[in-house]
Amino acid sequence: MAAFAAYQSGSFGGNLTVLDLVHPEMRHMVSDHWSQFPPMNPLWHSILGFTIFCIAIISMIGNYVVISVFTSTKSLRSPSNLLVVNLAFSDFLMMFTMGPPMVMSCYHETWIYGPLACELYAAAGSLFGCVSIWTMTLIAFDRYNVIVKGLSGKPMTKSDAMVRIATIWLLALIWTGAPFFGWCRYVPEGNMTACGTDYLSQDWGSRSYILVYAVFVYFTPLLMIIYSYFFILQAVAAHEKNMRDQAKKMNVASLRSSENVNQSAECKLAKVALMTISLWFMAWTPYLIINFTGVLTSTKITPLATIWGSLFAKANAVYNPIVYGISHPKYRAALQKKYPSLACANEPEPEVSDAQSVATASTDEKA
Repeated sequence: MAAFAAYQSGSFGGNLTVLDLVHPEMRHMVSDHWSQFPPMNPLWHSILGFTIFCIAIISMIGNYVVISVFTSTKSLRSPSNLLVVNLAFSDFLMMFTMGPPMVMSCYHETWIYGPLACELYAAAGSLFGCVSIWTMTLIAFDRYNVIVKGLSGKPMTKSDAMVRIATIWLLALIWTGAPFFGWCRYVPEGNMTACGTDYLSQDWGSRSYILVYAVFVYFTPLLMIIYSYFFILQAVAAHEKNMRDQAKKMNVASLRSSENVNQSAECKLAKVALMTISLWFMAWTPYLIINFTGVLTSTKITPLATIWGSLFAKANAVYNPIVYGISHPKYRAALQKKYPSLACANEPEPEVSDAQSVATASTDEKA
């Protein structure tokens, strides 16, 4: 690796390319597309490595706390919250398995763990990303079931939740395993410090995998979530209008019944879920754009551009524990008791009973 040594010492010429820095055993996996680009500025590798390190630490701590609090607090052990735990578990594993290898590769400015580790790394990203998005989709549908359908909807039981979680993981494993059996493949990305799906190959197998994967793991869940929250917001708006009309008939400023408190709690939970889902899609959309650019256009994707796909995709593992820590009253109260130094409030919050949540109450009755 004379070229790599020259690059590290700063004595290389101006004609060095990205491919010159790739370890020999990795060369067969790297597209010739990257041969037209010079190596990235080492400063970008340093910034990316440091950012991923911070994201990994925050994510693993935050998601561990979510798992710990939800599983150790009896009032939080509802079927709906099993989906929350599954989401935190997936996010934790994503950064636990993907953070350290990428940080070390950024330090060396190229992937250093060999072809097999590259494929496993990319597969882990696909697996945990797929699990996260479908878990968020099922959370949205659970909110739709208890808020829009109300008593007419069938509450999710613990066995229902476990079956849904198992199905998510099975389908994610199928999608993740496909490239190992010849439908597309996993390769190093342009920045050469991470690996992902091959979106530069022009053969129909690789292109069809990207397109079909996007339909079933991005667009379909997105449409399902939009459907759920459209009717959730519609139901909440109708409820608020009825409450205002009733208050006018009674000649009072507002009605503060327990029903109204319950609806407010459900509305707040819906907003938390909607915020989390929005942040997730914001995180993965750059990756989608990069993949579609490679598959559908002849636009030159630069190594620097691939940094943003890796960065934003991994950042989604940080959002969920922060959102729940700020906006989930029952979680925040339990967090104050279990980890006072991590709580968002200075004083312990009163325990919120399951009766204060229409979703949780109806679910627990059937569990």
